[in-house]
Amino acid sequence: MGWFHHFIRSFSSSAPDPFAPLQEQIGYRFRNRQLLEQAFTHRSCDPNPRLNYERLEFLGDAVIDAIISKWLMEEYPQGDEGMLTQKRSSLVQKSYLANMGKLLNLLDYIRIEDSVNLKIDKIATKQLANLFESLLGALYLDGGYAVCERVLRQTIWSYRHEAFHSSNYKGHLIEYCHSHSLESPHFIVAKVSGPDHQRTFEVFVKIGSRSFRPGVGSNKKAAEQSAAQIALEELSA
Repeated sequence: MGWFHHFIRSFSSSAPDPFAPLQEQIGYRFRNRQLLEQAFTHRSCDPNPRLNYERLEFLGDAVIDAIISKWLMEEYPQGDEGMLTQKRSSLVQKSYLANMGKLLNLLDYIRIEDSVNLKIDKIATKQLANLFESLLGALYLDGGYAVCERVLRQTIWSYRHEAFHSSNYKGHLIEYCHSHSLESPHFIVAKVSGPDHQRTFEVFVKIGSRSFRPGVGSNKKAAEQSAAQIALEELSA
């Protein structure tokens, strides 16, 4: 019996690690294997929130926000809150995080039921973004803040200028409405506050009879971009 168990252990240890390419790509080997597996387990395979990726996704979202916010403040020491918020939004929006997930081939590692059709672009994009966030959550718990910083420098931060240049949310929203046979979006200023030298604008989008949460910016243009991003995210949810 002892020989048999030794044989099974030897056979198991020699089996290829399916996560080896990912760990090599990000330059980090997990100490807690369970965290890594949880980061790629969809709720369709395990509805237990402690065993699927949703809690790690929640944590990873906060970790990404904190690190990117810090780096933006360092890179733009004169930037006001509105400008920093707009740039951060460009880097943490779902479509951009999905691109980072695609960069790491994260869909290759997901555990998900066949009933979830990953050939549909909208579903695949959502899963890629979720997996990227859950991976960062798992990295934070397993390796700490410095490991997350290293991976984010390799991914989000390396491509940030491309994201900044492509973040015409207002234009994307207009295109979305046209391609989905929706009425053209209307941008409505809901509130202007603050002194003349430090104004804050709140703008919301209205499409037909539907209104969306307001966006905020230090000028009308920035607030419109923020509002358009919010509308796009809600329409794509």
